[in-house]
Amino acid sequence: MNVAAVILAAGFSRRLGQPKQLVTVGGANLLQLTVKVALGAGLSPVVVVVQDATVAEGVLADNVRVVVNPNASEGMAASIRCGVQFLGAAQGLVVDGAVILACDQVGLAVEHVRALVEDRTRIKASRYEGRTAVPAYFPHTRFTDLLALHGDQGARALIRNAEAVQDEGLALDIDTPEDLQRARALYGE
Repeated sequence: MNVAAVILAAGFSRRLGQPKQLVTVGGANLLQLTVKVALGAGLSPVVVVVQDATVAEGVLADNVRVVVNPNASEGMAASIRCGVQFLGAAQGLVVDGAVILACDQVGLAVEHVRALVEDRTRIKASRYEGRTAVPAYFPHTRFTDLLALHGDQGARALIRNAEAVQDEGLALDIDTPEDLQRARALYGE
């Protein structure tokens, strides 16, 4: 497989009150869990976009690259651009596409990511709670669209009408202390 992962982990976690990337659920922090799923699905390289490199110290591995987003305060689009720019600038790296992942979806499974990349010719997103969202796959031919994103809406407009893989387990993302409690009740601390 020649598909990369871009893990968005540069958020400020304001509602949670602590760096969500580092909170533990099921014996690992959220960033480690997401990297593990990406690697397990065969994605390579796994590009982790952070606002502070120390957040990613626990995920360093051969196929994992950490990229610091100097514009993290802009929002999700800046992190997507940062990750995609890295993929375009890496010498000798040619990928068919990339899966954009959030680092806070504790229900993410390897099988779901693999389903997103079955057809590498078009955008494929995830569907839960009646909406289409990330994780989402983007073929290389759509990287220019990703590089044109701005603000905190991420790639929402690009995936609105995309084919989607249903998985209600993705609905639980860690944004608040209550979300973290629910996740720990489901997956352990």
